[in-house]
Amino acid sequence: MAGRGSRLRPHTLTVPKPLIPVAGKPIVHRLVEDIAGILNDPVEEVAFILGDPAFFGADVEADLKALAKSLGAKASIYRQLDPKGTGHAIMCAEASLSGPAVVAYADTLIRADFNLDKDADSVIWTKKVENPSAYGVVKLNDQDEIVELVEKPETFVSDQAVIGIYYFKDIGVLKQELQYVLDHDIIHGGEYQINDGIKRMMASGKVFRTGTVDEWMDCGNKEVTVETNRKMLDFLQEDGKAYVSEEITLENSTIIPPCCIAAGVVLKNSTIGPHVSIGKGTIIEDSHVSNSIIQQEATLKKATLANAMIGNYATFHGDFTNVSIGDYSKLV
Repeated sequence: MAGRGSRLRPHTLTVPKPLIPVAGKPIVHRLVEDIAGILNDPVEEVAFILGDPAFFGADVEADLKALAKSLGAKASIYRQLDPKGTGHAIMCAEASLSGPAVVAYADTLIRADFNLDKDADSVIWTKKVENPSAYGVVKLNDQDEIVELVEKPETFVSDQAVIGIYYFKDIGVLKQELQYVLDHDIIHGGEYQINDGIKRMMASGKVFRTGTVDEWMDCGNKEVTVETNRKMLDFLQEDGKAYVSEEITLENSTIIPPCCIAAGVVLKNSTIGPHVSIGKGTIIEDSHVSNSIIQQEATLKKATLANAMIGNYATFHGDFTNVSIGDYSKLV
């Protein structure tokens, strides 16, 4: 999670993208918890690979350590100060690369219920897609083993797209192959890639299989993040986990589920929902808000919002509907 999340600006100018809330919980929290649930084994350690400490500071570290602790695991913090690719990022956590492990990119969310094949040397998590030519996909043999990774194939290879989550029975093997990639300066797209380490594992005879997720939800930009928020709220409602705090002030207002509304929120003369997430301490008056993410301590008045994303401590008073306003912004 070392990137700056430039496609989600202005929201990532002050908050790292993995800590942006979706359906009331930071992206990385949901991802780590969902992966832990699929593994069905105790998690001993969560290693977070962060970027510049000037941006990923002590408050971020504290949040991530608390996340690991909630799983009964220790947290290890590593830094990738120079963005040299996914393979290089993984090797920044070299001290933690031993035994069974999962590697995940912290800008997507999943919905999955499958049994992880822990007899395979590795499992690459995939999602069936309608347009495989737009993705990196896996090529399978007649035993359903992955034999090749193909980036944006012009002719059909498979409809299983790689989503950026990997299981390794012994991640020390990947470490060894990535060290070879670094030592021999094997670069693609100007960076050291995890795929080059994986391809070397395949070439040595390691068995790779797929684990297919039901949903793969992106948080790359504002539009898809709002859409992911909508999907997550629907899932939470199906599971009976959609959450509206009892500690809110509700005056002449209506909440249309599913919504996620934190403690301390004040709603006056407003209609909220469906598919709205609101952070703690936010005040909304004389407004209608649907399909939107409103973060903490914001103030909205006389607003009609749909497909909107409002940052922490922002103030909005106006007629626009589809807006994206970062932290501490003011439009009145």
